[in-house]
Amino acid sequence: MAITWAQALAWRARRHLLDPVGDEPVDGVVGRLGAVPAASDDSAELAVRVRQGASEAGDVGRALADGRLVRTYAFRGATHLVTPEEGGAYLALRRAGRMWERASWREHYRLEPEDWPDLRAVVRDALADGPLTRAGLGDAVATHDRFAHLRSSFGDGTDTLLKPLTWFGDMSFAPARDGRTTFQRLDTNPRWVDWPDLDAAGRHAVLAYLGTYGPATPDHVHHWLGQGLGAGRARLNRWLAELRDDALVVVDVDGDTAFVPREHADDLAGAAPSAAVRLLPAYDQWVLGPGTADPRVVPPEHRGAVSRGAAVVTVGGTVAGTWTLVGEVAHVAWFDGVRARDDALAVEVARLGRVLGRGLRLVVGGAGATRR
Repeated sequence: MAITWAQALAWRARRHLLDPVGDEPVDGVVGRLGAVPAASDDSAELAVRVRQGASEAGDVGRALADGRLVRTYAFRGATHLVTPEEGGAYLALRRAGRMWERASWREHYRLEPEDWPDLRAVVRDALADGPLTRAGLGDAVATHDRFAHLRSSFGDGTDTLLKPLTWFGDMSFAPARDGRTTFQRLDTNPRWVDWPDLDAAGRHAVLAYLGTYGPATPDHVHHWLGQGLGAGRARLNRWLAELRDDALVVVDVDGDTAFVPREHADDLAGAAPSAAVRLLPAYDQWVLGPGTADPRVVPPEHRGAVSRGAAVVTVGGTVAGTWTLVGEVAHVAWFDGVRARDDALAVEVARLGRVLGRGLRLVVGGAGATRR
């Protein structure tokens, strides 16, 4: 099957619930994207809400509170929103690297690989009565003489020691308490699904990625699941090979060899190029999924601004400019030589205003690009 990248991006925008905008609930959006960066609550919520035809402020927080979403450490060790049904597959890949077995870890934390099952049990027991802050969790762990030396590591602010505990599914972030980060047990969430079989989790993650970010090349898969989760090149190549005959279709996209799940092949083949204009927040999955190095999504000469956190304007799926809010004014700065229809841009700015609950006025040019 042969298509163009314009068709591919149009189909991908549909899968991203961007064109047309979707009607999925919060957890449906996050499940479709796989993970949503959550270092900033505002950007995380905006990334979800721009993909919903109807939404309310605070929906993400409510979904976290009732267990429909989980906040955890995932891709590149950063904080992400995942669903409890799907997130375990990504965490299985993240812990496949077994970094706690490295000599540097063993020396620094004075923990051997065989100590981790007992440490994990201590952490789960400590959280049995409810969420704890970093320091509170460290204090609880330190009541066990065997792990007393770890007290300061729980409160050092790096969370390096805490991350594997989230990757194992022992705990996740809980709502903040008086502005302080807290953690809660994860296995008590009735929606939580563990993925103990690494190969099953890997094949699932590959199919999920290709079903939202496809058609994608093997390099894209390695970027998302290899560089992002440390799954390992050999494993990823094996999972792709195992899926290729039955579950995947090979697609020629303007000369690039890419893959898409077989169930989506007909829909992809019938996709028509799009001219939709969308305003997306900083570090949106539209650019992080394929990577800012993908020239079909991010023009190479503007990669630096996007990687540093510019909120972006896309036209037909390609980043064509940046935007920022200054008071009630939405400033849009087009890249050189790019200009979309003013009416389409005005409609999108009005939609952003409804999401934010603010009446926005559009100004083209002037303010530059900042985060939102």
